[in-house]
Amino acid sequence: MELWNAYLRDGTMTDGILVRDEPIPDGLYHLVTEVLVRHVDGSYLAMRRTADKKVFPGWLETTAGGSALLGEDPLACVRRELAEETGILCDDFVEVARHINDRNHSLFYCFVCTVDVDKDAIVLQESETDGFVWMDEAEFIDFVNSDRMIPSQKQRMWDYFVKIGYAR
Repeated sequence: MELWNAYLRDGTMTDGILVRDEPIPDGLYHLVTEVLVRHVDGSYLAMRRTADKKVFPGWLETTAGGSALLGEDPLACVRRELAEETGILCDDFVEVARHINDRNHSLFYCFVCTVDVDKDAIVLQESETDGFVWMDEAEFIDFVNSDRMIPSQKQRMWDYFVKIGYAR
């Protein structure tokens, strides 16, 4: 059973505890993080979602992330999720966006990290992803501006992409 802290819409943590896969009461939210991984050479990591995923099976996703466990703050969550989904260990995250999803009762904290890792040493999380690719900057910009990027990820990161000149 996965437990989460309950938050108000403004990001204030409450004393409440939420349980994954149980309805979240109106007015409460759970914290979710995601991180866009940039290599020091300027390329970006994208992972292919497994074919049995309920949402966007087989699509490339450009962020690693997930729900914060009970007691985790956004940085602890993003650090853990990045390690679980890619094998990358990192402590240098820059928050680039926050997004509220009222339908799913989620507060998204979006980060970017720049890493200097062996690009062939990515360790994928079984049942989540089954492949990966590093896109050079031009390929990534084309991807961001295509219909191949998961729409919700694009939406959450859009202002950041505009700010760095990637969005057209």
